[in-house]
Amino acid sequence: MALSRVRLFQPHGEGARLLPQASRLVELRYSSFDDDDDDDMAEQDPPKPFSRCVRYLAFLWNLLFLLLGLLTLAVGVWGLLTKSPLLGGERGVSLGSDPMLLFVLAGLGASTVSLAGCLGALRASPCLLRFFLGAVLAFGGLELLGGLLLLLLRRRLRDALRDLLLLCLLRYQEDPDLQFLVDEVQQSLQCCGLESYRDWESNPYFNCSGAGACGVPASCCRAPPRAGSVPDARCGFGALAPGAAAGALLHTGGCGATLAAWLRGQAGAIAAGATALVLLEAVGALLALRVLGEVTA
Repeated sequence: MALSRVRLFQPHGEGARLLPQASRLVELRYSSFDDDDDDDMAEQDPPKPFSRCVRYLAFLWNLLFLLLGLLTLAVGVWGLLTKSPLLGGERGVSLGSDPMLLFVLAGLGASTVSLAGCLGALRASPCLLRFFLGAVLAFGGLELLGGLLLLLLRRRLRDALRDLLLLCLLRYQEDPDLQFLVDEVQQSLQCCGLESYRDWESNPYFNCSGAGACGVPASCCRAPPRAGSVPDARCGFGALAPGAAAGALLHTGGCGATLAAWLRGQAGAIAAGATALVLLEAVGALLALRVLGEVTA
């Protein structure tokens, strides 16, 4: 009886031939599932320690420039709001010609590009990394173009600088930023005006006609007299009047030639600073390029 029961469960004929094929199909199916699981595990492998280190270094690198960009943006916005009539200022300055607008634009551009670099490195986003690389290359191209124009158009730029300094003299009383800049240049270089102290006659506030002070700003004085502990802002008044002993009171030489000589003396420092900036941008671009290569590999 036991033997007959065993024979009942043994396949015969066509079923016996199909059994090995079915077993092979089952084995192939399971092997394919195993291969898919192995591929998924390979795709989900954690990044290598070196690639993780490069990614974090790129993030920190861009984070530093992001903070610098935000600081520049904050300075520019603060400068604009300080002169805004809505905050109680006595007079407003045209936004399009305000020097603080340069700080706002530079800070906004640097913050945007650095933020894209930070997020691209942290989240391994190819889109953000490509945007960061394109922006860095664009900035590098503009810097290179500016350097070439500076070398090729030296004389025209010198004339443009002269016109800019003359405009600063004319708008001395209108813009606090220009006033601070002109005073710092005249005090540091010990000069007055563009060609000579007589250039201040072109400013209605300082000329000798009408209600003008017939003088020059206090930053032109050799040793400004003091009223107690506060420098006297009127020390240069009357220096443009006929017969005034201007040479004893003022630095009568103009700032144009002095500033040009100072810039020539600082050419090495300016070139070193520009080179350092380009190298910093190149390091950031190389880090982002390395991360992008690992992400898209």
